[in-house]
Amino acid sequence: MEEKMTENKGSAGELAGKVALVTGAGRGIGRGIAGKLAAQGAVVLINYNGSQQRAREAAEEIIKAGGSAECIGCDVSDFTACGEMVDNIIKKYGHVDILVNNAGVTRDNLIMRMSEEDYDRVLDINLKGAFNTIRHLSRQFLKQRSGKIVNISSVSGVLGNAGQANYSASKAGLIGLTKSVARELASRGICVNAVAPGFIDTEMTQALPEKAREAGVAAVPMGRMGSVEDIAELVAFLAGGRSDYITGQVICVDGGMAI
Repeated sequence: MEEKMTENKGSAGELAGKVALVTGAGRGIGRGIAGKLAAQGAVVLINYNGSQQRAREAAEEIIKAGGSAECIGCDVSDFTACGEMVDNIIKKYGHVDILVNNAGVTRDNLIMRMSEEDYDRVLDINLKGAFNTIRHLSRQFLKQRSGKIVNISSVSGVLGNAGQANYSASKAGLIGLTKSVARELASRGICVNAVAPGFIDTEMTQALPEKAREAGVAAVPMGRMGSVEDIAELVAFLAGGRSDYITGQVICVDGGMAI
């Protein structure tokens, strides 16, 4: 596990003094969430498994804005590696207050052509990865009698999507995981919620063919794509004290796609 620490310059905000672990935070929605939490004062642990360079850039962006961030390399689908990551974080910081399960991949194909490998990989990262981090952090949250868990699902997990049986199954599974864990941890003051983004303007959607982008926008009642900021704002709210009586919920940020 490779790490890089960027020092806090005295950030203040609603999340000051909080430690937040955001998985898959090197780019896209995860990066936006990390930046928003840091802007509100949290020390952000940027988990990555792909590009260390992207994670470093995200951390440097945060520190330039006056925040604090650390890059932590770990494949969240690896149960043992996740345990080691959590142990190292607890040893260093003594607590974790916010967990955002954002890490995810796609391996799209029609069901009749989808390989077992592609199905398993998507479920391992998107769903089992969230289980792994929650499982290893749950004891700490229970000990603290506090904590905020936000799982990044998808409108595809609510509605389904042709060509994404593996992705939709993983995101629907996250919703079930969210509700079950919320019931288990609620009595200790721990809130567990899911955010389901719709058609969001990211590098991934920017790479789609123009016709695919037009079709995606056409499916949105509001007639436009959402932004990473739209997602990050909601996650920051769910991570803070203003959401202390909200748990087990799935909130769609989709311009009305799931109506």
